[in-house]
Amino acid sequence: MKKENLRSRFVSCKFLFALVVICSCVFCLGFCGCNGLAGYSNESVFPQDVRSVCLKMFDNQTFRRGVEYELSDALAKRIEVDTPYKIVSDSDRADSVMSGQIVSIGEIALSIDREVGAVLEKEVELRAVVNWKNLKTGQLMMDQLKVSASASYSKYQQQDFKYASNIAANNLARKIVEQMERKW
Repeated sequence: MKKENLRSRFVSCKFLFALVVICSCVFCLGFCGCNGLAGYSNESVFPQDVRSVCLKMFDNQTFRRGVEYELSDALAKRIEVDTPYKIVSDSDRADSVMSGQIVSIGEIALSIDREVGAVLEKEVELRAVVNWKNLKTGQLMMDQLKVSASASYSKYQQQDFKYASNIAANNLARKIVEQMERKW
C-alpha cells in the first residue's frame, strides 16, 4: 500500500512539475509578443498622418527622353500597390507631394566579344533626386534623397536600351517606395 501511495505521489509530482513548466513557457512566450518588451508591433511602417500623395512628373536633366514618364508611371503604380497611400492628381486635395528629377542615365558595357570586339551586354543606371513633403505639417520627409538603380540588357536576346531603362525605372521606383517607410 505504501509503495502504491508513493508511486501515485511521484506521478502527481511529475505531472505538477510538467504543468508548471508548460505554464511558465506559455507565460514567457506571451510576454515576448508584447509591444514594449521585444520591439514587435503591428503598426504600419509608413507614416500614419499621410493618406494621399500628389506625384509630380519627374524632371529629366539628361538627353534621353521618355525615361521620366516610365519612372513616374512605375512610381505611381508602386505607391498604390505597396503603400497605404492613394495617388491624387490635385495637390490641393493631397496630404503630401512627391517630386524629383532624373540627374543621370549611364550606360556601360558589361561584356565584350573577344574575337569581334562587339559589346555583348550593357547595363543602364538611372540616378534620381527625390523630394517628399508633408503638406499638412510642412515637414520634408525626403529632402534631396539620392537614389539609383540599374538593369542590364543584351542585343543578342533581342533587348534594347528601352527595355533596360524600363526595368531600371521599376527598380528605382521600388527603392523610392522603400525609402518612404518610417525610420526605426
